[in-house]
Amino acid sequence: QVQLVESGGGLVQPGGSLRLSCAAPESIFIGNAMGWSREVPGKRRELVAAITSSGVITYGDFAKGRFTISRDNAKNTVYLQMNSLKPEDTAVYYCYVPRYPPGLYYWGQGTQVTVSS
Repeated sequence: QVQLVESGGGLVQPGGSLRLSCAAPESIFIGNAMGWSREVPGKRRELVAAITSSGVITYGDFAKGRFTISRDNAKNTVYLQMNSLKPEDTAVYYCYVPRYPPGLYYWGQGTQVTVSS
């Protein structure tokens, strides 16, 4: 069982910042893309950001200019820096890594982010 360990969620006021972290086993982190998705009850899970092993990055439209994904290969960890948070960013954020066969993923346990005054 592959375990992705997430941390960093919480309650923040609108306009504030949070940084999420996701640590993965070295065996699946090295050479693999990593990403973050989020889910709001009643809505489909959506891509927040993803980063390949070579550093190519993709962002969901809502994340562009506010969120930054990065990875530390020495720590087998991917980060999501979230700035200028809005109430509509409230969701459970999940870390993921692709697995074989294509189309399947390992998922973290999820971390709640709540943006509210």
